[in-house]
Amino acid sequence: MKFIKPVFFTCAFFILLLSACSDKNENNNDNASSNNTDNMDNINESGMPIVKDSITLEFFAGKSPSTAEDWNDVLVWNEYEDRTNIHIDWKMIPFDSLEEKRTVELSSNDYPDAFYNALLPIKDVYKFGQQGVFIDLSDLIEEHAPNLQKILEENPSFKSAMTFPDGNIYSLPLFMDPDNPNIRIAEHFWIREDWLETLDMEMPETTDEFYQYLKAVKEENPSGNGENDEVPFGGNGVGGLVNQLEGAWGLGNRGIANGGHVDIDPETDELRFIPTDPKYKELLEFINKLYSEELIEQNIYSIEYDQYMANASQGKYGSVSSVNPEAIEGVEEYTGAIPLEGPHGDQTFNRVFNPVTGIGSFTITDQNEHPIETIKWMDYFYGDEGMKLQFLGVEGKTFEEDSNGELQFIDEITDNPEGLTFDQAVAQYLTYPGGGHPGFMKKEYNRASENQSAAVEAMDKAEPYLVDELWPDFTYTDEEYKELETFQTDMNSYIDEMQAKFITGDVPFSEWDNYVAELEKIGSEEYLEIQEAALNRYIEGAE
Repeated sequence: MKFIKPVFFTCAFFILLLSACSDKNENNNDNASSNNTDNMDNINESGMPIVKDSITLEFFAGKSPSTAEDWNDVLVWNEYEDRTNIHIDWKMIPFDSLEEKRTVELSSNDYPDAFYNALLPIKDVYKFGQQGVFIDLSDLIEEHAPNLQKILEENPSFKSAMTFPDGNIYSLPLFMDPDNPNIRIAEHFWIREDWLETLDMEMPETTDEFYQYLKAVKEENPSGNGENDEVPFGGNGVGGLVNQLEGAWGLGNRGIANGGHVDIDPETDELRFIPTDPKYKELLEFINKLYSEELIEQNIYSIEYDQYMANASQGKYGSVSSVNPEAIEGVEEYTGAIPLEGPHGDQTFNRVFNPVTGIGSFTITDQNEHPIETIKWMDYFYGDEGMKLQFLGVEGKTFEEDSNGELQFIDEITDNPEGLTFDQAVAQYLTYPGGGHPGFMKKEYNRASENQSAAVEAMDKAEPYLVDELWPDFTYTDEEYKELETFQTDMNSYIDEMQAKFITGDVPFSEWDNYVAELEKIGSEEYLEIQEAALNRYIEGAE
């Protein structure tokens, strides 16, 4: 594989940078150790409880719409407090206001002991790690987090993915079982199986057959209500459709990390910038065809999530992109489609995460007077007992062991008497729905939407087409972050804006060359060079 050599800076700059980072990180580690000097007698070396006398920690936490309303009084955390003797004062922030609140919190001198599920961007983790706000966790992991330390020793690529260019670990991620791609999927393509039967059609296997199915849904009233109100493809935004179709043009062959903008060009074996690739243009031309013929929901760029869910639950959509429509949208008639074959014979499935995801899921701040207790509190969720608690809850209250020795949720969750979906029922007791949480997710403890029978069957169809290699989100040096900050926001906004305009026909494809030239002007070539350097670091660290 060919890679452009990383961009090197002057020796003088590196000497200054290393000196500055060394001073900050020494202070960081000193704070972590000194904060706990007077607390060691209260800490149990192993087992539960973590501390002899109860302590309280304050956590800033992001709240997904699909999780429990108040984590200060929910089964999973009440139970864990009983086990650990550590009380968490949860400061809940809804996801839709998380960025603003997080910024204000970090800008103050009164931030909490830890950030949990706060969707911290990697660049912010590194920025505040360099400043000493987030402490380096390397020594704490090695000395006080045996579950996590074992995982990192067994998976060098995991450690490489979460280590920043200065050699420090400032945050903890969610690890997803590397041997089980089903729990790492973003979403599948789903087709109304009953409508296929009504239309006397086979499951689409190519983009052309998918087009023919959408046309039949629009024109032939497969619901039989006489109103022709079916929507061939519906979604809460067009992203799900674009993402599902990328593999039909051979795009995204290293997974969905890093904004989905880079992969490897199979013809040159070099890094490729997807938004300017000719095959990406062909993909948008195909979706433009679908949109112009009203085979895509016409208000897909403005529809609210609640309206999308209402439409989906009423069975209006002939196809959707979802983790599991039965569990999430509440519709049982969908079946997973195989990845579609495109016009050039490409047929890959890339909607799967690298096992290391959400690198900024958990950080400990320098305000924390109990960093050892905190890392031990978090380490539990990288072991089997913690996984069981996080994803199944408490035996007898949320799950039971069946006659085959399998752990299963109680009927109140799987067949809720109030008509709640699986995710809605689980959220009354547990806090993982909605994502963003740190820990380790193994198949044997995961009963989430992506691991239920319909989703498992969908993954069985998709797995033969799974891309061979999945990159994690990359980390960057200070200088690279500074350069990215000068143009990345404008670049991403322009890509999204023009994608919408090409799809809706507001801008004709005759303007493609101008679009490419504008991206080059904004900084697409510089972006690619930075990605090359970050990729090389990741590869070297994983060896």
